[in-house]
Parts: sequence; C-alpha cells; structure tokens
Amino acid sequence: QVQLVESGGGLVQAGGSLRLSCAASGSSFSRFSITVMGWYRQAPGKLRALVAFISSGGSTYYSDPVKGRFTISRDNAKNTVYLQMNNLKPEDTAVYYCNTYPFRANYWGQGTQVTVSS
Repeated sequence: QVQLVESGGGLVQAGGSLRLSCAASGSSFSRFSITVMGWYRQAPGKLRALVAFISSGGSTYYSDPVKGRFTISRDNAKNTVYLQMNNLKPEDTAVYYCNTYPFRANYWGQGTQVTVSS
C-alpha cells in the first residue's frame, strides 16, 4: 500500500510564503532515498502540471513559472519531501500534490489547497 499525505496549504496574501510537506509511506517507498520525488499542482479548470522534482542526489528541476520562488527539498530519514514557496502570486492558487517523477497514477493523494489572494 502506498500513501502520500500532503499538508501545509492554506490561504495567503500575494507576496507571502508557505511550506508544503509530503510524507510518503508504504512498501513502494521502502527505498525512498533513491526515488525521484515531485510536486505537481492543478489549478481550477486546468490540467495537473509538474512544479518541481528532486532526485535522489538532490538535483532539482523547476518549471518556469516557479523558478526562483519555490525550493524543493527532501529529508530521506523522514520519507518526506518539502516545497518552500516564497513570493506567492494569485496564479499559484491550486491544489498541490506530491508523487514520484514521473508520476504513478495510483499514487495520487488528496493534495493540499493553496489559495493566494491579491
């Protein structure tokens, strides 16, 4: 059984910050440390899109809309991946999910809502 639990979302004003967490559990994550993990988001009326991913070695990738504002990190001892989001904009409003990269369709969790007010 695989479980990804996202947390840390909320309502914030433009320019504010949030830190999202994703805790991974289950047999598929017994080797979490070597699993590439990603954050994705889905805005109302839009397709789910990749935000960032982090490799086992700590290499990172960011989509253009978040580059320079978001930072992805991981704590392998806790099977947790984080997304620090700074200088948030209204267009960052979405439900944020974590998953492997590339994602596994049966791994999606409930996500965490991020709402940025202008």
